Amino acid sequence: MGEKTAKETGAAFVCVDVTDKSALEECMATLFNEWGDIDVIVNNVGIGIFKDITEISVEEFDHVIATNLRSAFITSRFLARHRKENGNIGYGRIVNLCSSRYLMSEAGTEGYSASKGGIYSLTHALAISLAPYHITVNAIAPGWIHVREDEELRPLDHEFHPSGRVGEPEDIARACLFLCNEQNDFVNGQTITIDGGVTRKMIYPE
Repeated sequence: MGEKTAKETGAAFVCVDVTDKSALEECMATLFNEWGDIDVIVNNVGIGIFKDITEISVEEFDHVIATNLRSAFITSRFLARHRKENGNIGYGRIVNLCSSRYLMSEAGTEGYSASKGGIYSLTHALAISLAPYHITVNAIAPGWIHVREDEELRPLDHEFHPSGRVGEPEDIARACLFLCNEQNDFVNGQTITIDGGVTRKMIYPE
């Protein structure tokens, strides 16, 4: 998918294991060597290992944290170090993909929920730490976004949302473009929940 998208858009695609610190930093260094600087980083990587709390291993929990949370810290730190060494070349934007699960959970989602809660807190911490480098840091917390082609949606799925529909990837992309706009530097350290209103809906047992 990455290679196909890169070919269609004229972008570059590099396959990297984001849990491998050295490989991820080497990828970042290559980009800086080629481009001189990076204006925007979107930390949009995530996995979930959903198992009963009595069945999931500590190693599986660690793998989710390393993939979803630790990688965002590594890329953000690398950009900050580059700006510190080379001066504030231009504006900077970091957008971290969180999840509405930083607010609410289902059973068996400990690793995923913890990683997204970490993204929420990492975002506002980075916003303060990276302010001297003219980098704003925000997060987007999607709710139910229809990304799986094999997922067949029912009318009930749409009706559950106050907005009347399940989300689409374009809903997230538009918010990301807004946050990355060079003029929108007064939005900083925020997590924007995009979930069709579900987290504001009182739900009682029937």
